[in-house]
Amino acid sequence: MRTFLAIAVCKLGRFAGRLIGKGSSLPGKFALKICPDILRRVKLPEHIIAVTGSNGKTSTVEMIAAILRADGRNVVYNEEGSNQIEGVVTLVLTHATLGGRVKADVLLIESDERYAAHTFRFFHPTEFVITNLYRDQLTRNGHPEWVYDSILPALHPETELILNADDPLSSCFARGRERVKWFGLEKCSVSSDAPTGVYHDGAYCPVCRAPMEYDYVHYNHIGAYRCTKCGHKRPAPDYAVTAVDLENAAVTIDGETGITLAFRSIYNIYNILAAYAACRECGVSGETAAAVLSSYLLKNGRMQTFRLGARHGTLLTSKHENSIAYDTNLRYIAASKKDCVVLVIVDAVSRKYFTSETSWLWDIDFDQLNVPHVKRVVLAGRYCCDLAERFSYTELENWSVEPDIPAAAAALKSSGDEELFVVTCFSDRDKILSRVEKEA
Repeated sequence: MRTFLAIAVCKLGRFAGRLIGKGSSLPGKFALKICPDILRRVKLPEHIIAVTGSNGKTSTVEMIAAILRADGRNVVYNEEGSNQIEGVVTLVLTHATLGGRVKADVLLIESDERYAAHTFRFFHPTEFVITNLYRDQLTRNGHPEWVYDSILPALHPETELILNADDPLSSCFARGRERVKWFGLEKCSVSSDAPTGVYHDGAYCPVCRAPMEYDYVHYNHIGAYRCTKCGHKRPAPDYAVTAVDLENAAVTIDGETGITLAFRSIYNIYNILAAYAACRECGVSGETAAAVLSSYLLKNGRMQTFRLGARHGTLLTSKHENSIAYDTNLRYIAASKKDCVVLVIVDAVSRKYFTSETSWLWDIDFDQLNVPHVKRVVLAGRYCCDLAERFSYTELENWSVEPDIPAAAAALKSSGDEELFVVTCFSDRDKILSRVEKEA
């Protein structure tokens, strides 16, 4: 009776929530109050794929869903991004019959890394993709190694792990396990000889703390690492990007499968590769996966194009409190060839909790914008003074402050026609998108 009641209440709450544009997690919260072990009681599909990590979860999940649907699978996933246990319960019960059977071939779950152990307490995924572990929301998450310890209890012995071979920390999840598949990038045109970025979390081995050496890196400390003492090193990938041509928006997987990039970013390549690996492990052919991934445009709003006066603009969402997300998008701007202006907005640090902590700005390598084609940088939003203080310690000279976002948008609209890049977070993106003309 409690199972039936929990499902009914969740469905009713979800229906009501959709009418007002909300309700992706609250119905699950009510269901858990009625039946705390509801996820143990429902009949789940044979295939359950989970995705977690510091960055790339939402994009990877979206691409996995698109590939599996192209392969004829009925897939349900938390499209709205509610990735803690309440959101997962809402997802599961919304797609369940009143008798408790989830109507799908595949249950695909984006899981918050800190709450994965709670979500997977009563069931376990058949495949578990872990994209990476970086410094992320330090006021909430602490150090990445603390997040690593939080994820460990969520990993069931029967679950197949699909891990980033190039990340020295998340690769440690494979220790003592046999069911592991690896994805990674071989040395290619985007690789460098040494770690980059303001800080270097990969300087020491996460297993024994001895110094780490690198044969090459793709960005920050992600690449071919090896410990000088215990032997912890990058494993050979089962699924590898073997060639990268960002100028022509092309990558090659396993030496034979070509994919065209809609977004020419090393970060996008990792998300594509993670999705490709997960779907291949689920029996999808490489041809089907590549056909979906080629020129795939994400629907989650992480990258959008627009017009602002005579300017063509590109919105690059860079998760606040996550310096690597910023570094990756700044690297994308630095690699572009057109004259441009960059607008950096920090107006609300977080959507979910109040914090005015901005020390993460000092972990971002803003000096990447010190290139000739970046003609000007405008700093806007409530925390523009924090940004200005950070920029005063860079080599850049062509930056200015405009606290008011509407005023910054108006000034950019009325002057010049250079390309415009807007770097901000999900929490702030609508504050600029509401003042531009979106492109189809």
